[in-house]
Amino acid sequence: MTLTHPHTASAPDHTAVGVRATARILAAARGGTTTLPVLDGDGPFELRRLRSHGPQARVCIVGAMTAPLGGDRLRIEATAQHGAALHLTSAAATLALRGPTPEHATYDVHLSVGEHAQLHWLPKPLICAAGSDLRQTWTIDLAPTARLVLREEQVLGRTGEPPGHVTTRLTVRRDGRTLLDQQAAYGPGEPGWDGPAVLAGNRATGQLLVIDPAFEESSPEVRLFGGAPEDGQAVLTPLAGPAVLVTAVAPDGLHLRHLLSAAQNASHRPATSSNTH
Repeated sequence: MTLTHPHTASAPDHTAVGVRATARILAAARGGTTTLPVLDGDGPFELRRLRSHGPQARVCIVGAMTAPLGGDRLRIEATAQHGAALHLTSAAATLALRGPTPEHATYDVHLSVGEHAQLHWLPKPLICAAGSDLRQTWTIDLAPTARLVLREEQVLGRTGEPPGHVTTRLTVRRDGRTLLDQQAAYGPGEPGWDGPAVLAGNRATGQLLVIDPAFEESSPEVRLFGGAPEDGQAVLTPLAGPAVLVTAVAPDGLHLRHLLSAAQNASHRPATSSNTH
């Protein structure tokens, strides 16, 4: 609901166009398992508890309305406290659409993982429909002993339609120091995004980030996944820290998921043992 001051009721509030919503999730370790003292959905975010796997608490994000549309401002905040294990997924793909305003939409994800805690962010893909304009960010803060598995996938356009526009920014800090900070942009208006140096005609792209203190002792080596280039390819690269980053491009979302799943299984670390479906 939007409340308007009586003296300004006749003037339209253009800044109020779009949904403003924040979902909050807090996971805490209690007696050898993980509880969810805060599970607060808002707007298009309906949060459902799933059956736990061992000490891990699992939450599914269900879309309660069509979002994000142009002008929407959406945010998810998730924290895994000391010793907690949290798995986040979604019930369906997120569909970015053109909205009632030319304003872009924003979708911000803030993740915080405490000492000896782990967090798995494994939602379904983002589909950027024709005419959409989305700015998506992930801001992640990790304690030195924290573990993280993060997968993000973008499909540019639905079947038979041109792509929408999307920019993504991923910033990861470990023990207060930047471990990874990168930005990408795809779709109409971005120079060279579909050329041989970027997507090379593919319409699906994504990455998998795995951070695990165990990598300080032994980290996977650089490895290429995929056969024929027309079916998509992925590369696993160790980072300058206890982390590996997998980057993939593919003709569609199905090929993309197969590549990322193969790369995740190949890392052979405890932090990657979670179900990716």
